[in-house]
Amino acid sequence: MTDDKMQKIVSLAKRRGFVFPGSEIYGGLAGTWDYGPTGSLLKKNLKDLWWKDVVQMRDDMVGMDAAIMMNPRAWEASGHTEAFADPLVECKLCHKRFRSDKEEEIKEHENFHKGEKVEWTEPQTFNLLVKAYLGVLEDKQSELYLRGEITNGVHVNFKNVLDSTRVRVPFGVAQMGKAFRNEITPGNFIFRSREFEQMETQFYIKPDEKEGEKWFEYWKQNRMDWYLSLGLKKENLRFRDHEPDKRAHYARAATDIEYNAPWGWDEFMGIHHRGDWDLARHELYSGQDMNYTDPETGEKYIPWDIETSAGVDRSFLFLLLDSYTEDGDRVYLKLSPKLAPYKVAVFPLVGNKEDVVNKAREVYDSLKSNFSADWDDRGNIGKRYYAQDEIGTPWCITVDYKTLEDNTVTIRDRDTTAQVRVEVDKLSDWLQNKI
Repeated sequence: MTDDKMQKIVSLAKRRGFVFPGSEIYGGLAGTWDYGPTGSLLKKNLKDLWWKDVVQMRDDMVGMDAAIMMNPRAWEASGHTEAFADPLVECKLCHKRFRSDKEEEIKEHENFHKGEKVEWTEPQTFNLLVKAYLGVLEDKQSELYLRGEITNGVHVNFKNVLDSTRVRVPFGVAQMGKAFRNEITPGNFIFRSREFEQMETQFYIKPDEKEGEKWFEYWKQNRMDWYLSLGLKKENLRFRDHEPDKRAHYARAATDIEYNAPWGWDEFMGIHHRGDWDLARHELYSGQDMNYTDPETGEKYIPWDIETSAGVDRSFLFLLLDSYTEDGDRVYLKLSPKLAPYKVAVFPLVGNKEDVVNKAREVYDSLKSNFSADWDDRGNIGKRYYAQDEIGTPWCITVDYKTLEDNTVTIRDRDTTAQVRVEVDKLSDWLQNKI
């Protein structure tokens, strides 16, 4: 992969409605992005597949959706107000700030000044939590934080989940949602931004070393297998275990799943053995009992937590990069049909013949209740294929004069460009079998 490929992805993402710069007509807001018509569909498909895999198809997982704003005490308990910080250095020439551990970014910035001697300030700690204010009267507003990660909302509801369901350890709680970080150097398109979305599971287990090792390894492989099932190339994925001195303050063990990005290997999801850090801290700070009572033995304990945490936006980016394909002059996204924004597009061969257009509309209407379908009657057929290829639509259906005679249509395959004739009455079954 090269930087050139990254530039092509950024261009395609805007041109085809995947991702737009946030607030662009006002000059933008750094580190924010808006997902367009195709991007919102791809993102929804990704999240729906994740939810189906970790909640719908499992008997040991339930879901929840916690509030973005929390009592500030919760962030004290989790350690975010103290430990959720980056050491920053500032360039004395232009006053731009960088994380002191990003040596390559610092070196690139020094090269930007073209031979001038660059001096840096001493590292200073900068908290990543985004502050907000709540209250009707401006001079009596309470200070709080927008969540820096979505984990906390699950842990503070641990007892509520126990009391309202029939779950028993080992069990998990899944959640998706927005998080916010005061990133100093957002970059690499949507990879590092100030507003982003996460998909997480907190899986509670008995506090036992062998149980911890078993479930940690299980969730590592489970998540890797899921990403492979989405079509990501195996050679572009790897595990990277965290060294003990590099782990987060709460982690007994930690592993990242990394992708071979244009700027090098980088993480887009992590598996963390959090031990009893979260529940024990919330018990200490809230005064509420966070113990679980085994219904069979009566044993009481604070469970350990094995967390899986994935970035929706980072997964989205790597799916675009991984599926981007050039075949001569043709560009297409080789997305899994499960992920593609549209499963099928329907075209009338010509847009000025009423009988052909009406028949095409009839085919389109018959499909869109069961499949995400797109309609296109602009320009020539080649340009329509070109546009659908770039958004990853697996199959394009053309209604032509022959359709009026024998009720068959042409279906073109995105990856091979091969075409077959299929009866209109059999289209739904044909597509369902393919998907």
